[in-house]
Amino acid sequence: MSALTKSVPPAASPPAKARPVQPAWLRIAHWLNVLAVLVMVTSGWRIYNASPIFGFHFPDEITLGGWLGGALRWHFAAMWLLAVNGLVYLLINLVSTRFAKRFLPITPRGVWRDFVAALRGRLTHDDPRHYNQVQRFAYLFAVLVLMLLVASGLAIWKPVQLGWLCATFGGFQGARLVHFLAMAGLVAFVVVHVAMVALVPRTLRTMITGR
Repeated sequence: MSALTKSVPPAASPPAKARPVQPAWLRIAHWLNVLAVLVMVTSGWRIYNASPIFGFHFPDEITLGGWLGGALRWHFAAMWLLAVNGLVYLLINLVSTRFAKRFLPITPRGVWRDFVAALRGRLTHDDPRHYNQVQRFAYLFAVLVLMLLVASGLAIWKPVQLGWLCATFGGFQGARLVHFLAMAGLVAFVVVHVAMVALVPRTLRTMITGR
């Protein structure tokens, strides 16, 4: 009986639950940002049409708000969502040290090397936890552009109460120009980001399920 008992192998311990590639807080913040940016950009186009900076208008079909007052309401609502959600996102990234692990180091040479490798189809995406330097540059660019959008937007919204901020951008019209250019930079980032997701669709699944 003792020999038989010894011959029975111990029960295998259950496998450890794999950590998600993208934690829940990050996925929630990401999709809230997507919603906020979509509303802000489309309502911003309607606001721009009311007093264009350049000699063109955005088609009404791709704008939000229906009229100037409606667009402003949508824009301000999304602005607070973007500002609060973005601040929480940055704080958690910094406190958890995820920011340093995912986005640093980054160098001009490294960005150029990975960019050339991507053009040649030699940039792998085996580990979604690891960002190449082109991705790091793109995400840091998006964060900086969003911060610039919020700052210039506040200067446009409260040019008297925040006169020092408005003056930083060269006055009201300067703040409008910076706001528009930052919006264009953000839209360019979104276009590239969506194109990369189309090329590597599992990154979308990862951002939805976390795995």
